[in-house]
Amino acid sequence: MRWTEHEKDVAADLTPRRRSCMVRRHQTFTEQTPMRRTLTVVGLLLAVSGSLLAHDLFLKLTDYFVAPETTVKVTVLNGTFSTSENYITRDRLVDVSLVAGGTRGAVDTTAWTPTANGKSGFVSVRVGAPGTYVLGASTRPRELKLPGKEFNAYLKDEGLGDMLAQRERLGELELPSNERYHKHVKAIFQVGDRRTNDFSAVLGYPAEIVPDRNPYDLKVGDELSVHCLLAETNANTGSLLQEVAATNVVVLAGGRTPAGARIPLQTVRSGTDGVARIKLTAPGLWYVKFISMEKTTRDGLTVESKWATMTFAIR
Repeated sequence: MRWTEHEKDVAADLTPRRRSCMVRRHQTFTEQTPMRRTLTVVGLLLAVSGSLLAHDLFLKLTDYFVAPETTVKVTVLNGTFSTSENYITRDRLVDVSLVAGGTRGAVDTTAWTPTANGKSGFVSVRVGAPGTYVLGASTRPRELKLPGKEFNAYLKDEGLGDMLAQRERLGELELPSNERYHKHVKAIFQVGDRRTNDFSAVLGYPAEIVPDRNPYDLKVGDELSVHCLLAETNANTGSLLQEVAATNVVVLAGGRTPAGARIPLQTVRSGTDGVARIKLTAPGLWYVKFISMEKTTRDGLTVESKWATMTFAIR
């Protein structure tokens, strides 16, 4: 089975279910030898067993409380909050920025480096004076085509029930998809003891999460309100026009406790103002995420999805 370089790259960025769909389109079961047929059955079973795992992108620190004037190594996870399946290469990056002291600075992409096994990566940044810092990254769009049945399964797996219901309502469940997707991520971490307002920086990414309050002023039992934002851009130049509220999107929040246990997943929706409210139920490393998917006919597409994540810690 021969893959183009583009197909290899796209397949690496998919959930097991979506990757198995690409495999099936390349080589049917009946075209294989008995040995390869057996291997395919095993591979598909393994893919199905892991198909419910979302393939999100996260920036994650081991410790979100950092000493001033040090170099911080931030892990890049493309998979789940605890496991990465592949490395996001530098050529896919539109932006990597560090916000501190009221200033946004570009991070040299040479600091974006794969791990030895090639399944994840890390980005190293130098921090200075005490304050609340924001590290952000934005990726270039990718496109993927799926048959109708596989696209419906993907929508279900990723919690995109609104789009699935719309397809059912319009009688489009059998129609294939041509999706453009891109991912936009943040980590908010605390350097020293001084809290600053940099946590509220808006980076202008196509999808973005911005907290109402500094997470490091909060404690277990408090509520964190976050703004879910989408960028409106100039159709001709691609330049940012304004940030608008992502209304009625499904927002997920969870994480890991200091002992490594899962923080129970919360599922909420943003309001008409794009604000979602998360109850901070436990100490540990937290994430908040949403996916905005809309129908489009631009450039031969059927849908465009924008993925956003934000990570932080609660003591």
